[in-house]
Amino acid sequence: MNSTPDILCIGSVLWDVIGRSSRVMRQGSDVPGRISRLPGGVAMNIAMIVARFGLTPALLTAIGRDPEGDELITACTARGLITDTVYRSDDLPTDQYMAVEGANGLIAAIADAHSLEAAGAKILRPLSDGTLADTANPYTGLIALDGNLTVELLSEIATSTALAQADLRVAPASPGKAERLLPFLNAARGTLYVNLEEAGLLCKATFADTTTAARALLKRGAQRVLVTNGGSDASEGSADGIISQTPPQVLVTRITGAGDTFMAAHIAAEARGAGRAEALDQALQAAATYVSGESV
Repeated sequence: MNSTPDILCIGSVLWDVIGRSSRVMRQGSDVPGRISRLPGGVAMNIAMIVARFGLTPALLTAIGRDPEGDELITACTARGLITDTVYRSDDLPTDQYMAVEGANGLIAAIADAHSLEAAGAKILRPLSDGTLADTANPYTGLIALDGNLTVELLSEIATSTALAQADLRVAPASPGKAERLLPFLNAARGTLYVNLEEAGLLCKATFADTTTAARALLKRGAQRVLVTNGGSDASEGSADGIISQTPPQVLVTRITGAGDTFMAAHIAAEARGAGRAEALDQALQAAATYVSGESV
């Protein structure tokens, strides 16, 4: 590798195809807007943001050996991300994500991460073959992990002795994949980054606020949690107690990637030595800046 990573970003790295309109939309709407194609995926988004904050991320993911994959690798390298650790498949196409957003929020989205799921544990080889770590020298640094992996692989990671000393930071990727994080609750491993809906799915309950949700997740077995709720209060909870803060109020112009921005900014803040309250504040500030349409 060209340099030593400060954090490993494990999960989806793909092409985001996002259609955005300034108009309110409903099912069947056909409106003018803008369509963009950019590198995306939870792991990719987190890697790009922590890189802007001065960290050096390495990607552990699956990318096809197709033209789209070659272009994606080039885009990753240009952004300062380590790609030597990426599993390149000869027979799996590069994954992609498609979403439509209107003035009233996310209308619909489809995540095609089938190649990542099919690659399975192959993406973790750098953690055992000596590239990043091996059985005699387990990985002890930061890991940002997303729920686009299979339940089986996430369960393996949650209980792996090889990653027992790593600082695991985990996000579900979407409410539809929230329950994939159950192994981390059962094993009391890692820091979980979820929104209010995802917290409810994990606890099979409905919560009125993030403080209640954080308390329930801790009781359910979580080691540490961060729960967000759009423009309402966000909470961070652990054995040291629960703290909550209100995010800045801004005009929302985009949504896709907001949760990834929050998580990445929080990880970067703590990597720089910020305390609990300061790290939560910086993460909320970064997420607000992002959804307002400005650069983080």
